[in-house]
Amino acid sequence: MIRVVKGDRDTCLSFIEELKTRVGETEKSVEETVSDILKKVKSGGDEAVKAYSRKFDGWTPETLELSRTEMKELSKDCDPSFLESLRRAAANIREFHARQKQQSRIDPMGNGVITGQRVRGLHRVGVYVPGGTAGYPSSVLMNVIPAQVAEVGEIIMVTPPGRTGKPDPNILAAALVAGVDRVFLMGGAQAVAALAYGTESVPKVDKIVGPGNIFVATAKKQLYGVVDIDMIAGPSEILIVADDSANPEYLAADLMSQAEHDRLASAILITNSEQLAAETVKALYRQVETLSRKEIIEASLDRFGAVIVCESMEQAVEFANDLAPEHLEVCCQDPFEYLGRLDNAGSVFLGHYSPEPLGDYFAGANHVLPTGGTARFFSPLSVDDFIKKSSFIYYPKEELLKAADDIIRLAETEELTAHANSIRVRKEL
Repeated sequence: MIRVVKGDRDTCLSFIEELKTRVGETEKSVEETVSDILKKVKSGGDEAVKAYSRKFDGWTPETLELSRTEMKELSKDCDPSFLESLRRAAANIREFHARQKQQSRIDPMGNGVITGQRVRGLHRVGVYVPGGTAGYPSSVLMNVIPAQVAEVGEIIMVTPPGRTGKPDPNILAAALVAGVDRVFLMGGAQAVAALAYGTESVPKVDKIVGPGNIFVATAKKQLYGVVDIDMIAGPSEILIVADDSANPEYLAADLMSQAEHDRLASAILITNSEQLAAETVKALYRQVETLSRKEIIEASLDRFGAVIVCESMEQAVEFANDLAPEHLEVCCQDPFEYLGRLDNAGSVFLGHYSPEPLGDYFAGANHVLPTGGTARFFSPLSVDDFIKKSSFIYYPKEELLKAADDIIRLAETEELTAHANSIRVRKEL
């Protein structure tokens, strides 16, 4: 079910290259299908969206938008204890992201020059939320709350209805808790297109965030530039760095918590303890028998899982930085010893009692994370993703004249004589 290898640096790097095969180029047929959907929604508006809803979802709403009253009524079907947990998670997420908020600033100088920066939330953001078996209320919280903290003007959620014509009540409950302004019943590439271009009933947004299938991801990629997007997420992944203080039962459970996402998920343990490696493998075989997604877990671990026995913890840290995983657990006696050296990871989980699902659901840090090694240069979704900044400058006449010769010289060196002239006329007249 999972391979066990002795890992020198070359072996580790080879394994990283193997993992990259999970994220191939999108099939040309998918690209073409999505491109056609985008064009038809752009020209056909609501009717085109409804036509694709009939084709792909088997149901067409009379009106795309779900009213506030309908949201509240449908969410009454939710388990009250689930709602309580949802509210507690939302409070933690809101508190964490509130600390990320930036302030506008104005910087006056003694010579009369004034510079500064204005920070404000985007005007309107669209949040895509999958339905059906891929409906995750936690993703609603993680995508909506940072936008709300950033003071986005309006937050639009889109989610496909089931074949009954009704959306997932748990998703609607999460939307109410998180503070979504409007909800539209539509999914797939057509929903992304409606958000990007706007239709008769769907307002055009400035940015689209949220997970989706290959058609949703491809639509977001093709529309980047028309709107901003969060990221193109790949298959989920976890790397656990562990020493001999770790509990193999915990490690096995955490590896499978990511492997159950899909057959392309990656779950890797790297340790300097051969005994821990062997005991973790035994725990994997034992625990998987009790889990509902056993076949998916086994397929994932077979293709993209590994237990790597390295020569030292220093080598484990090097491998972690080379892999740049989405989730990185540090199950060591003193996890904070390694924190300052782990530069490339979406989110880091420290110690034996900070498993990855804690971050997925409750601790407050965002679970929308870079995958496929992009944690080398991308960051988790945050309040920063929902703001825009403008700088401003004010110079009195005397200060501009002091700087005039330098500006003219720089402009003329670049052969931009009109730039130089803009300064010169103020100097000479």
